Amino acid sequence: MAPGPRSYLVCASQRSGSTLLVESLRYTGVAGEPEEYFQYLPSTSRAPQPRQWFAGVEDPQILKLLAPFDPGTPTTETSDEWRTRIWSHGRTGNGVWGGKLMWNQTPLVIEHAAGLTGRSGTDLRSALIDVLGEEPLFIKVNREDVVPQAVSFWRAVQTQVWRGKAPQALDDAAEYHADGIAHLVTILRNQEKGWRQWFAQESITPIEVSYNELARNTTKVVAGILIELGLDPASAPPPVLERQANSRSNEWVERYREDAEQRGLPV
Repeated sequence: MAPGPRSYLVCASQRSGSTLLVESLRYTGVAGEPEEYFQYLPSTSRAPQPRQWFAGVEDPQILKLLAPFDPGTPTTETSDEWRTRIWSHGRTGNGVWGGKLMWNQTPLVIEHAAGLTGRSGTDLRSALIDVLGEEPLFIKVNREDVVPQAVSFWRAVQTQVWRGKAPQALDDAAEYHADGIAHLVTILRNQEKGWRQWFAQESITPIEVSYNELARNTTKVVAGILIELGLDPASAPPPVLERQANSRSNEWVERYREDAEQRGLPV
């Protein structure tokens, strides 16, 4: 089999199905250790917290559903240490590196990379090349229907459970709020727009992965990516994660569609 790129980056937005894809790739044992390496804020050493997703929102009914802000601990890691950690943690023994990047995290990549020894430029593309030592294979995950995506996002920011199913008590405590979901619909739409504009600007044609196709035929999608990486497609596993949506999610989706139609909320 012809050799392929030695690194890849799954480009997505939150709750798009990207976790199913990267966990399936990880499960092969030959396609890197893909994680969301670029999500951590230097000021807290944590991923964005619920209230940070709602910066500027003053509705007390929304804010009361979100956990208080934890100031965390500022990072002391240098840019070179950051690069070494990401590069070493993301590889499997065959040298293949995998990772995941959300559009909202791209400024963090540029900020971290600014202090690298031997920095080759100031833009996102050069930052990624400087971190990974090459241009990665870009894989774009797209969820066509943003309303279920935003509902899933809204439940996650309340429960703070991003993988697997939330404990029943936590999930039961989560509440429907049309304006909370609308806020996230706008964020997700803007993230998709950001990716599309950047790919066009850089003349990059990523591998396109549809959420619907990924959910329907995970093994086939993963096998296709393995081929692009020059790896054995027979390593593609059956689905490794359970679908998280349930009847409550479906009820909220339909309720939001009705509210959106009546109130002119984004969809």
